[in-house]
Amino acid sequence: MPLMGVPFAVKDLMQVAGFSQTNGSGGLKPPPALRDALSVARLRDAGALVVGTTNLHELAYGITSENPHYGWVGNPRAAGFTAGGSSGGSAAAVAAGIVRLAIGTDTAGSIRIPASCCGVVGFKPTFDAVSRDGAQALGASLDHLGPIAASVADAALAFSIMAGQAERTVSVGALSGLRVGVPRNYFYAPLADDVAQAVDRALALMQADGAILVPIDLPGVEHSAALQFATLCSEATDIHWRRLIDQPETLGADVRVRLEIGQFFPATWYTRAQRGRAQLARMFDQAMQSVDVLVTPTLRIEPPRSGAGGVVIGGQEVPLHTAVTGLTMPFNLTGMPALTLPCGNGRNGLPIGLQIAGARGADWRVLNAGARVEALLAD
Repeated sequence: MPLMGVPFAVKDLMQVAGFSQTNGSGGLKPPPALRDALSVARLRDAGALVVGTTNLHELAYGITSENPHYGWVGNPRAAGFTAGGSSGGSAAAVAAGIVRLAIGTDTAGSIRIPASCCGVVGFKPTFDAVSRDGAQALGASLDHLGPIAASVADAALAFSIMAGQAERTVSVGALSGLRVGVPRNYFYAPLADDVAQAVDRALALMQADGAILVPIDLPGVEHSAALQFATLCSEATDIHWRRLIDQPETLGADVRVRLEIGQFFPATWYTRAQRGRAQLARMFDQAMQSVDVLVTPTLRIEPPRSGAGGVVIGGQEVPLHTAVTGLTMPFNLTGMPALTLPCGNGRNGLPIGLQIAGARGADWRVLNAGARVEALLAD
C-alpha cells in the first residue's frame, strides 16, 4: 500500500464515513455520512488514514476561508494573514505539518489559491480526471477535485490514486527542450514587484536547466472574469436555490448575497458565457500547440491580511477577489490541469506561488515539470 499510515484531511465539502458533512455552512445538523466520497475511499484503500475534515469558505463560495459559522482559517506562515480559500483549512493543515496530504476542491482557484498562500503544493487536475462523486457541487461545470500536499511528488502520487490510475509519482529530469509558454498579456501585469521577482527567478532557473522560454499571446483571456462570473453565479444559485429560498437566515452574509445575485442572471447571459468558454478553450488549444506548458504567477500578490477587501498593485486599488482569482480561474473555465508550488517569499515574508498549466489531459507533463522546478528552487 503506497500510502500506508499516511494521515490525510478532507475538505468538509465531501462525504467521509463517520463524519458529518457541513459544507462549512450554518443552521444544519447533518447525520454522519454512511459512505466515503470516491476519492476518499481510494486514498483509504491505498492505506491513508483520515484524521479529520477541514474548515472552508462557506459552501466553497469564496476565497478567504473567513467562515462566520466555524471561525476564520489562519495562515500558519504568519498570524493575521489570509490562508486563502475556499480550501483554506486543507492547505493550512498541510502547511502546519498536521498532515502530509489533504483533499481540496477548486472552482475558480480554491485548491491553488490557499496552497499558494500557505506555501504548499496544490494540483487542480484536468476536469473530471478525479471523480466528483460524494462532493457537494458549487459550479457543476467548473468544480475540480485534487490534492494539496507538502511536495509535488506527494501530490502526484495522491492524484494517481484519487483518479483511479496505476499508482505512480513524478519522473524528475532536466527540462532540456521543454517549451515553456510565458504569456505576454494578462498574466504578468499587474503584478506586485516581489511576485514578479520571484517568478522571474524561477523562469531563469528553468531556462538555465534547458527549458526554452516562448513568449506567447493569449487573446481573449482578459474576458475570463466575466465568463466565470456569469457561469458560477448561475450554477451556484441553481444548486443552492432551495436553501436560499427556505433557509436564507442560515447563510453567511457574503454567500447569501452571491446566491441572491444569481437570481437576476437571464438565461441568455449564461448561454453566451458558455459560447465564450468554448472560444477560450479553442484559443488555449491553439496556443498549446506551440508550447508544452504555461508558466505564470499563481496570485498577483503575496497573501493579504485577513479581512482585507482590496489590495494595491502598482499604485492601483484592486478588489481582493480580482487580485486573488484572476490568474487561476481561466484554467477552471477550460478544464486544463494547473499546479501551484512555492517559488519564494514576498516582502512580508509570506509565500509566493508559481503556476504551471498544461493542455487538457497533460496532467503528468505538468506534474513532472513541477517536480523539476521544485528541485531547482530548492538548490
